[in-house]
Amino acid sequence: MERKSSQSRKTRETEIEVKLNIDGEGKNSISTGIKFLDHMLELFSFFSLFDLEIKAKGDLDIDIHHTNEDVGITLGKALKEALGKAEGIERFGYAFGSMEECLVRVVVDICGRPKFNYAEKEFLPEKSPDLKYSLEEAEHFLESFIKQCGINLNIGIIKGSQDTHHLLEAIFKALGLSLKQATSIDPRRQGIPSTKGIIDL
Repeated sequence: MERKSSQSRKTRETEIEVKLNIDGEGKNSISTGIKFLDHMLELFSFFSLFDLEIKAKGDLDIDIHHTNEDVGITLGKALKEALGKAEGIERFGYAFGSMEECLVRVVVDICGRPKFNYAEKEFLPEKSPDLKYSLEEAEHFLESFIKQCGINLNIGIIKGSQDTHHLLEAIFKALGLSLKQATSIDPRRQGIPSTKGIIDL
């Protein structure tokens, strides 16, 4: 069974198209109009090995809020559909990510109960003056994403950085690695990886 999905979302504010293949090679073509988000999603695709295509148009003349949110929503819906009933998956995944001076830990649980936590918030920097994308905007993107695909996401900042770019790059790399693990099929696993016998994705 192919674990693929194509999703679209059209509102008065945005028009989003996403194609996702969980069992890919990390190939990607991403154009959201938000260059930094494009870069983060390219890293996510590369390290998760998910093939990912995203085309987005939005009201960027106002700000990036709607496009940032709606890309997260549409990507989350694509992952949910591609997972199907989540039969045979590892379910849990975790990874460490580093970028020069900073170190992060990302843990995911594909459990059907979305929850997003940043740990050690005191280590988070202020918005970098040379970067038009903040940690708050990244947090909003990730919340929008995990709510649609039923993932519990916990991000711990082990060693902080005053460089937002470095910190977010470490987070998105580790997110890709942890989801590669969580979505992997364990041939020993028969059925759904829950003692309840169901995951409400």
